[in-house]
Amino acid sequence: MTPIALTIAGSDSGGGAGIQADLKTFSALGVYGASVITAVTAQNTKGVAAVADLSPEIVTAQIDAVLSDLNVAAVKIGMVSRRETIAAIADGLRRFGKQVVVDPVMVATSGDRLLRPDAVAALVDELLPLALVATPNLPEAALLTGRSVAEDETEMARQAEAILKTGARSVLVKGGHRRGSEATDLFFDGNAIVRLPAARIETINDHGTGCTLSAAIAAGLALGRPLVEAVREAKAYLHAALSAANTLSVGAGRGPVHHFHRWW
Repeated sequence: MTPIALTIAGSDSGGGAGIQADLKTFSALGVYGASVITAVTAQNTKGVAAVADLSPEIVTAQIDAVLSDLNVAAVKIGMVSRRETIAAIADGLRRFGKQVVVDPVMVATSGDRLLRPDAVAALVDELLPLALVATPNLPEAALLTGRSVAEDETEMARQAEAILKTGARSVLVKGGHRRGSEATDLFFDGNAIVRLPAARIETINDHGTGCTLSAAIAAGLALGRPLVEAVREAKAYLHAALSAANTLSVGAGRGPVHHFHRWW
């Protein structure tokens, strides 16, 4: 069988994040990618200029079209800015039942807010209970838990535990926003904390890192990897894509990671 993963996310016109980053990641990791677009953004490496949400009805139609035909093994959910869209996605996934990676995209790398305030509660109530793994960064974990942004691994672990109580079966709290020579993520499934360290890479080409990591986890699941192995391999892929990011010259702002670093 051809491994297939589905991304449910927004379109990034600059090509560095969202649907575009997810499909690049799937392809780079040997997985066929399908997509459900939730919103169209006008953005580039310097920021987000405009966002147009698609209707819940067309989101539902896309989900039904893909999942009624393609043998999708894993689903990654990214940008969903409206409560009504979140409800439509949750309903579709409950009907079809898939391994789900939820990347709670709330703030873009540029600092632009992407999730409406009234949608946060819907994300917690509707999507996180469906997640095999949720992948918040530090600001997102703080927003989800109502706590201050974690400044150490002890607080990261506390927030991971709090997010687990929403119904997610596991949580990967990404530590890239912390300062220091090391970027350490913490994975928690309710039993044990798995520490995932990596040397910090100095680059301004880090647009789409969260999208890429969560998509890589979904790709690993589609390939049949156990969850912790899929998370480890995704972290290694992202690290390599960041390491090669400075070989790209895309735009005048924060450029993308190099998804196809293995080939060019």
